[in-house]
Amino acid sequence: MARISNEAKQRYSEKVKEYKQRIDQFLHHEKLVQQSLPADENGAHYKRLTLADDRLNLASYYLLLNRISVALLGVKNDAFLNDARKSCYQSIIFLEQVVTSLIDAPYSDYSERLDLIADYPDSRRYALARKLGFTIQSVEDDFGDNSKWRWSFVELEGRYATVTKNLINMKTVIAGMDPRVEGYEARVGHLALAKELLQRAADRYREKYELSTLRIDDFKLAIAYLAALRRIQMMLGETQQSDVIKKKIDVWKSKMETDERKAMQKNGS
Repeated sequence: MARISNEAKQRYSEKVKEYKQRIDQFLHHEKLVQQSLPADENGAHYKRLTLADDRLNLASYYLLLNRISVALLGVKNDAFLNDARKSCYQSIIFLEQVVTSLIDAPYSDYSERLDLIADYPDSRRYALARKLGFTIQSVEDDFGDNSKWRWSFVELEGRYATVTKNLINMKTVIAGMDPRVEGYEARVGHLALAKELLQRAADRYREKYELSTLRIDDFKLAIAYLAALRRIQMMLGETQQSDVIKKKIDVWKSKMETDERKAMQKNGS
């Protein structure tokens, strides 16, 4: 790698100084908001939604700092990329605190959480979910295909799929599936995104199992994401699609059970 000149280092240092100050301001503000949560029983969940959104803005700064490093120094800055990745995780954690991290669960198990954010519009929920997805993809793209974090992104994507699903108030969404009702496009888009992400999470966990870990827990998660997808399809009355997913679940379960038996036999021999 070519030696980086002192001049380039100086330009880089001056360029990133302002952005680092903004990052410090973000983190200080986040700390103050978190300290206020226990005393704000009614508004805490709305504040967490804002914190989740702010974390994505923070991730964008880290990504920008990395791109400045590439432009001025000719090298990626893994520390900034890792901070961006961590910010995506923190955004998801804030959302999980609001809508839970339940994957394959009856809607009734977490519907009370959604009642607490009833005034958060469907359009904003959809926009937040899309922003989260865009940010995660940006971080993955900047890390590159051969990153050591390749398989860890499977978990990040899976948790993203889960909170995207759990942000949907199924009671009001199903009742609002009329093109004449305000917010219809956002509701349709959010449902489509959730289903797409659940399918992708299932496929990615299956891929991780086959190509990397061979851990049955990864296969079980793959099946759980398929089951979560089927729950949505059944709630929407998509009988044909849910039947297709059920067949896929059955095939995957059979494969998993076969692999488990083989592993037990191998360990016992």
